[in-house]
Amino acid sequence: MFEQSQPFKVAALQFVSSPHVADNLAQARELLAEAAAAGVQVAALPEYFAIMGLADTDKVAVREQPGAGPIQDFLAASAQSLGLWIVGGTLPLASSDAQRVRNTCLVFDPTGVQRARYDKIHLFGFRRGADQFDESRTIEAGQSVVAFDTPFGRWGLSVCYDLRFPELYRAMAEPDLIFAPAAFTQTTGLAHWELLLRSRAVENLAYVIAPGQGGRHASGRETFGSTMIVDPWGEVLACLPKGPGCVVADIDPARVTSWRASLPALQHRILQVAPAPVPTKLPESAS
Repeated sequence: MFEQSQPFKVAALQFVSSPHVADNLAQARELLAEAAAAGVQVAALPEYFAIMGLADTDKVAVREQPGAGPIQDFLAASAQSLGLWIVGGTLPLASSDAQRVRNTCLVFDPTGVQRARYDKIHLFGFRRGADQFDESRTIEAGQSVVAFDTPFGRWGLSVCYDLRFPELYRAMAEPDLIFAPAAFTQTTGLAHWELLLRSRAVENLAYVIAPGQGGRHASGRETFGSTMIVDPWGEVLACLPKGPGCVVADIDPARVTSWRASLPALQHRILQVAPAPVPTKLPESAS
């Protein structure tokens, strides 16, 4: 439920992250400041915004403990100094396995308080020619669906490969905004990125904010980019094909209410997945 009844601005930031955390945080600082200057209230960073290493194991070497570390400190300080809600893409947090990390999305409010944590549930695996990916080698999967209420509506958190699993979004109990930070490959992105984003928007009658990695990285990997903001009717409101930058769109709570009243598909469901337990109100703090 929206407390904010007037349209508000959301920014989705696109990166071409490097193996160097300090350089990536400097880029994040510039793009977040650009978003704040454009009058946005909410800014979302892409998956792996803090590091895209030469090897998958590089992120394990810079993992942080929950609640402590330069990446988390940066997100909290940026949210507070710029007066933004920041959906922090993903960063590597320590897991129960010393050889793997949790691929974690953290949300900070404008006071710098962490309000939510989501650990990516679905781990990407793909083999086609030179494209060989197996996230489970360096990432420990999360277990919990995360959706929560904010003054800017109910938010659902997901990451990249999660987009292929619509049951995840059904378990979010009708989110108004879905966040999907990603680092889609060029191959899968060209085929499916826009299709998946628009599908998740339409079937949930929700806005989808999808910041991505978009370019060629130091490892030689090419990410698809096409950072997008999609409205509840499946219209692409903003898109950045490649390269670092920021896209901004107005989010209108009335459009969510109007489309859900006109097309009450969410109430017409017959085969329903029982929602996983999720917080219905913002906690005072989260770790």
